[in-house]
Amino acid sequence: MRIKLDENLPHALTAVLRSFGHDVDTVQSEGLTGRPDDEIRAAAQLDKRFLITQDLDFSDVRKYQPGTHEGLLLLRLAQPGREAQSTRIAGLFATELVDEWKGAIVIATERKLRVRRRSDAEPND
Repeated sequence: MRIKLDENLPHALTAVLRSFGHDVDTVQSEGLTGRPDDEIRAAAQLDKRFLITQDLDFSDVRKYQPGTHEGLLLLRLAQPGREAQSTRIAGLFATELVDEWKGAIVIATERKLRVRRRSDAEPND
């Protein structure tokens, strides 16, 4: 999986995710620190990268509809310290079928994981 880490996550996650075989880039390495969400999303889309962030703005399914992007993981921890972030994300990538998250909005808390795919966002006919 091609991944982009947002600036609000530990840079050390780059090595962790690479150890699982993923191609990882960061907002910082592209000089996008402090840039608006739309620019971060556009950069991720241009490179066909799955975005991992803590930024709640990305949870707006009206703006970031599943299936209109490469996918994103929104990490929502009660105690979002760097160690807790790294541990939770590493655990998810070690135990979940993350390749199936393509195009989805994934919300992870300490105990729960919600995957919202395109079919979940479409009204029933």
